[in-house]
Amino acid sequence: MDTAVLQAFIAVASHESFSQAADALHLTQPAVSKRIQALEEQLGTPLFDRVGRRITLTEAGRALLPRARQWLHDLDDMRRVVSDYAEAATGQLTGTLTVGTSHHIGLHRLPPALRAFSTMHPQVRLDIRFIDSEQAYDAVLDGDLELGIVTLPPIPDERLIARVIWPDPLAFVVAAGHPLAAHAGAAGPVGIRAADLAAHPAILPSPNTFTRQIAESMFRREGLQLQVHLETNYLETIKMMVSIGLGWSVLPANLCDADVVAVPVQGVALRRDLGVVHHPRRVLSRAAQAMLGLLEREAVTTG
Repeated sequence: MDTAVLQAFIAVASHESFSQAADALHLTQPAVSKRIQALEEQLGTPLFDRVGRRITLTEAGRALLPRARQWLHDLDDMRRVVSDYAEAATGQLTGTLTVGTSHHIGLHRLPPALRAFSTMHPQVRLDIRFIDSEQAYDAVLDGDLELGIVTLPPIPDERLIARVIWPDPLAFVVAAGHPLAAHAGAAGPVGIRAADLAAHPAILPSPNTFTRQIAESMFRREGLQLQVHLETNYLETIKMMVSIGLGWSVLPANLCDADVVAVPVQGVALRRDLGVVHHPRRVLSRAAQAMLGLLEREAVTTG
């Protein structure tokens, strides 16, 4: 079966749009339509329902999608194994390493590792995609990324292999002029209660993010409802909005400075873990193995 045809099928299924799939594949829309038509003729069944402008998978299409993805992944693995043998003969890593990471990790955690990797393996092209951790996590699950360097989910997920690289303590933060800022730097019984925070507007990432889930689970345990007035997944944007007094938030403790200060909450110490994930059924390229080893060594030195 033609890999280009399966790639077109997966792209249309992912985007639910022929035009968007064409853009993603750098093809014309008629070319994508022709590939889908060829696949449907080959299999003898429609793969998409086309109702108006809406494109959805048929039952047959839904059954084919995971198998098509796995087929392409297995083909990539075969190519990678052969390529790795050729690289081993020369002693130098080549090829492309596709990694997904969040803007926050890319700005504050990853640069030393990327610098070291590029110095050691200059022939490897790094394809780094800056997306939300949750999107990168799903892309690793789907096989679109070799590695995800992400915020790890609060509940372990056995579908991926995960390694904690950077423990990331979280802090409840407010602007220096916020009514709760008087408690900044306090500790022990003089800290505020969770109810004190819940009485004020919050600025948090969207509900599907792991960081939001960590924060909300704490407030649920206390029987409290949050007043979330603003949402954005960019932590630097949240910090800016907190700094001008629009609300409090939960941010990595290392972002605290003169503009946003940490306020202790009695009996609460939140943290999240930042780390690397990869699929257990995917054969990692030698470049991915090298990056993984470099990150694991960093985990030892920072831990």
